[in-house]
Amino acid sequence: MSTLRNKVQLIGHVGSEPEIVNLESGKKLAKFSIATNEHYKNAKGEKVTDTQWHNVVAWGKTADLIESYVPKGKEVGIEGKLTSRSYEDKEGVKRYITEVVCSELLLMGSK
Repeated sequence: MSTLRNKVQLIGHVGSEPEIVNLESGKKLAKFSIATNEHYKNAKGEKVTDTQWHNVVAWGKTADLIESYVPKGKEVGIEGKLTSRSYEDKEGVKRYITEVVCSELLLMGSK
């Protein structure tokens, strides 16, 4: 059960071209967002789609796969853990962000 403490699984579509960063240390980082959709009917019986956006980061070999095979619009399944961090933007304002650190990637949909 200890492996279930911080685990996220999402299936969604990539929202923009992944940003690939090659760090001075030699490590590779991929950053992108995915959209997940939930469909339901409201009180009037109308179909409603609720879209949630998730920030995703991936390192190393997973980042290599994303760079080669994951364009904007591609449906992917990811597994990872939630992390939160803060940073200062260009104006010096402290910002907070929650990301999914991707450890597993599944390419879905048609080729």
